[in-house]
Amino acid sequence: MARPLFRHESSLRHETGSHPERADRMVAIERELEARDWCGFEPRDSPEATDEQLLAVHPRPHVERIRALARSGGGRIDADTIVSAGSWDAAVHGAGGAVAVVDALLSGEADRAASLHRPPGHHCETAEPMGFCLFNNVAIAARHAVLVHGLRRVLVLDWDVHHGNGTAEIFAGSGDVLFTSIHEFPLYPGTGRPTETGHGPGEGLTVNLPVPGGTGDSTWVGMVEHVVAPIARDWAPELVLVSAGYDAHADDPLAGCEVTDDGFARIAEATHRLATELGVPLGLVLEGGYDVDALARSVARTLEAWSQDPAARTAAEPVPEDDVVRRAREFFAPRWPSLAPATG
Repeated sequence: MARPLFRHESSLRHETGSHPERADRMVAIERELEARDWCGFEPRDSPEATDEQLLAVHPRPHVERIRALARSGGGRIDADTIVSAGSWDAAVHGAGGAVAVVDALLSGEADRAASLHRPPGHHCETAEPMGFCLFNNVAIAARHAVLVHGLRRVLVLDWDVHHGNGTAEIFAGSGDVLFTSIHEFPLYPGTGRPTETGHGPGEGLTVNLPVPGGTGDSTWVGMVEHVVAPIARDWAPELVLVSAGYDAHADDPLAGCEVTDDGFARIAEATHRLATELGVPLGLVLEGGYDVDALARSVARTLEAWSQDPAARTAAEPVPEDDVVRRAREFFAPRWPSLAPATG
């Protein structure tokens, strides 16, 4: 079965100068993947997202603001978020790549797919670009899965070190998207407490899993194995999408966590096993990661893990629960039965 990897050279035209979110990120990733024969994935050019796909998440004034700013030569939306003349092209291909992941997965063409673009997207709220992000690519992809493919249960796992406040805000009132986020706290953007659980039809479907600075592989892998996976079994999603940021890496300059290359491989293996167990497709949408070498290696380790046959690979022993993971299980156990401690 094919494993498409959607990318586009327009990612290099989103010009940000010496900003941490810079074109060197994509250059390093593609160089690393080419050296590893694309890690079992097939590189393809991404399509542009249509206005209809963008407008399923973002209101027209938001979309037109980005389009007009790029056409005028660019400028700053805020201190962190830049638009250049090439940013519109980069952003619509980024959103289009995420939609293409969903189409490939839900058409039956692929069981695993990835979209590697910049700028990232998970900080962008319904009507507010922020945090380096212009459109929320993973949200556009998840909404596409619901509206076009008719899915009723989509799981989004965000393992970027910064809380995916935009994705959380977009789906806070939605009953068809379960948003889970593992992130350092306190850290930008200051959201992501466990008590932020959604509202209305989405009550309980936002699962924030904050971790303190300095946490490494055991905590991050443990959150996936001991918290996200049991919740996913209860939720029974029809599709799993990962907002894959790599700024929890020990070498990353913008945060304080200590995840290693091996740690990201273990996280990827855990999500790969989970999707296989659930019998659902698994897609990746790139978010952050600002040490370009660590980013490139970690993306490659993720894709290599997703290219393995889980049945032919001996799974690593689950990591023990540490106190951070145990507290998360206890907090969310009243909502998710699989987190409750065994009795008898």
